[in-house]
Amino acid sequence: MGELISEHGRTYAEEAGIQLKDAPQPLYRLLLMAVLLSARIRGSIALATVRALHEAGLRDPRRMAGADWQERVDALGRGGYRRYDERTATQLGDGAELLLERWGGDLRHLREQAAGDVSALRRLLQEIPGIGPAGADIFLREVQRVWPEVAPYLDDKALSGAERLGLPKDPEKLAALAEDTEPAVLAAALVRAALDKEMAQEVQRHAG
Repeated sequence: MGELISEHGRTYAEEAGIQLKDAPQPLYRLLLMAVLLSARIRGSIALATVRALHEAGLRDPRRMAGADWQERVDALGRGGYRRYDERTATQLGDGAELLLERWGGDLRHLREQAAGDVSALRRLLQEIPGIGPAGADIFLREVQRVWPEVAPYLDDKALSGAERLGLPKDPEKLAALAEDTEPAVLAAALVRAALDKEMAQEVQRHAG
C-alpha cells in the first residue's frame, strides 16, 4: 500500500491544477473535470482541457452559461478535446444554466439538498447534463477531500484497482490498510491501478 500511495497517490484534481476547497469555483471546476473525464477519451487530454477552460475564463457557471457555443467548442479544442467537443459544449452550457437555476451556481447548495445522504448526492449530480454514473463517481471520489460525509468513497472503478493489486474489495478494510492516507488520495491511486495494468504489476513487484 505504501508504494501505491507514494508513487501514485495524487488526486486527479491536483493533476488538473484545481486547488480544491469547499468554495463555488473549485467545486465547479471539479464538476467540469468529472464531465470531461467520464467520456471515452484519454485522461491526460481531459485534464489538459480542464486547464484550457480555466484559461479561457470559463471557470464558473455564470461565465460558462454566458459564453456562446463556439467559445466553448474552441476552449475544448485548445485542450485537445476534439472528439466530443460539440456535444460537450452543449452539455456544459445546459449544465451551467441548470446549476444557476436550481442551486444559484453553487454546488454547496446541492450538497445541502442531499442532507448528508451520499446516494441522494450521487442522484442529484446525475441530473446535471453531462454527468452520468461514471461522472458522479469521479466527482464524489475527489470531493470527499472537502466533503467528509462522503468518505470513504471507493466506487467500482477504485475497487477493481484494489482487486488487481490483490487488496481487499471492501472500502472500510482498504481505508484501514491505508491508515492516515486521505480517502481521496487512496481512491485516485486505486483508479490508476484499475486503468493501468503495467503500473499495477510494478506496484505488486515492489510490494512483493
